[in-house]
Amino acid sequence: GDFTVATTHTQARYTLPRVIRRFKSRYPLVRLVLRQGTPVQCTELVARGSVDLAICTETRDELEQVVGIPVYRLNRSVVVPRSHPLLKVKPLTLEAIARYPIITYDEGFSGRWVLDHAFFERGLQPNVVLSAIDADVSKAYVEMGLGIAILATIAFDPARDRGLRSIDARHLFPPSRLRVAVRRHGYLRPYMLDFVSMFAPGLTRENVQRALAGERIATPRQLPEL
Repeated sequence: GDFTVATTHTQARYTLPRVIRRFKSRYPLVRLVLRQGTPVQCTELVARGSVDLAICTETRDELEQVVGIPVYRLNRSVVVPRSHPLLKVKPLTLEAIARYPIITYDEGFSGRWVLDHAFFERGLQPNVVLSAIDADVSKAYVEMGLGIAILATIAFDPARDRGLRSIDARHLFPPSRLRVAVRRHGYLRPYMLDFVSMFAPGLTRENVQRALAGERIATPRQLPEL
């Protein structure tokens, strides 16, 4: 059978490869398709029935046809060149970050409006010089010296990003909630439910079935960090 998942670049690149490898080993005859986009685009694909499910962060405006089940929390880090002055600022502050050009997510991502709100609350105006939907593109421009990046912590790979450094910023920005989004009154085949279980072992099939039936699922007080 076919199985189509909508997701963002960050999830497709950093969190799903291990899941997909395991899934394809178990279901080699299933044709798995990934469709990438912003969380808004991913959610709209679910609402239209164009994909079976989506793995993405929450959106500002929830769609009636979609039920999202939060499964992980995503913290943020500031990614800088390896000799950047911010590496010596302890603790890191929003005021210190605001002194530099910023590269971050496009407005279709929760990470962007969380960032904007954090600076607004402190009366600061961040100098966002580039918005992107691809964390790897953002890091490439940091390496070129065009600014610093505020990204999901999982998007930094020390083995690959050797010319960069990551500074934990969870104390400055609240986490986003990564969710599995399904269509209300939709249907997932057993192998699709297995995929969800591989990605989020803490999510029970019962809760997935309740979401498909149109019920809103209570969010645990403390989601695991991805």
